[in-house]
Amino acid sequence: MIPISDDSPRNYIPYVNYLLIALNVIFYMRQPSDPQALAYYFNAHGLIPYEVVTNLFTVTPLLHIFTSMFIHGGLWHLTGNMLYLWIFGDNIEYYLGHIRYLLFYFVVGIGAALMQIVFSPLSQVPMVGASGAISGVLGAYLLKFPRNRVNVLVFFIFMVRVPAAIILSLWFLMQVYNALFATVAGGGGGVAWLAHVGGFIAGFIFIKRWDKKRLSQPGGYF
Repeated sequence: MIPISDDSPRNYIPYVNYLLIALNVIFYMRQPSDPQALAYYFNAHGLIPYEVVTNLFTVTPLLHIFTSMFIHGGLWHLTGNMLYLWIFGDNIEYYLGHIRYLLFYFVVGIGAALMQIVFSPLSQVPMVGASGAISGVLGAYLLKFPRNRVNVLVFFIFMVRVPAAIILSLWFLMQVYNALFATVAGGGGGVAWLAHVGGFIAGFIFIKRWDKKRLSQPGGYF
């Protein structure tokens, strides 16, 4: 199931969400295409849990928490992340306001990274991608707009409208399942599932403390 669109706020321009998407695309376009150079680029700018743990009070490993949020492992990685950010991010920006949304995005992104670091402190595999921060956006969306309808493409054949509570709850449960499976199997297929779980939980928690406006009907615009 692939989400395509949702109930978005009318007559509102999510400038920050557009900016985040543009920055991710620009960073991706600037990534080297040569595999060897790309591997060096990931190691130089991605988040490596072991480096953070062993150099906790130095600037560079901590800075990589931020730079890693704008690096992606491939076109499909970028496309999937930006699709989710495009669909769900504007609602959270509307709810929080532009500046608070930007701060919220980075805070939940940090929360996602910390989750992965805590459970995989010896990992020397670079973490890259905006998935953790976007997971935080999804967690916030589930709490604040559970009744919004999301248009979902099923098997690339037909479209259905599903309450956000269903699609996002299923998404979160899938991340938890994959994180548990990766822990037991000792792998993960190169995906930082725990970062997804951590970001989602961070978004669910922090959105309660970052309210700018309280809608008269929490859970939807319509």
